[in-house]
Amino acid sequence: MSMKLIYFAWVRERIGISEEDVELPGDVKTAGDLLAWLRERGDGYAEALQNPKVIRVAINQEHVDHREPIAGAREIALFPPMTGG
Repeated sequence: MSMKLIYFAWVRERIGISEEDVELPGDVKTAGDLLAWLRERGDGYAEALQNPKVIRVAINQEHVDHREPIAGAREIALFPPMTGG
């Protein structure tokens, strides 16, 4: 399954790119599975996603829980936690 991944703020800075198209393995079925798979892709990914519980995920521009299935997603965005201000 191929989809567009978009990275924001310090997630983008640590990974080193703002977006990419990836071909996902068949066992990546949820947003949480995606985060675990991405952490294995290299040091920048591992650093950006070392604490996946704090990463916010949006599928097709809607924020979702990490248990949300990703089947049929056109794009998935990863965000760091929001800071107050």
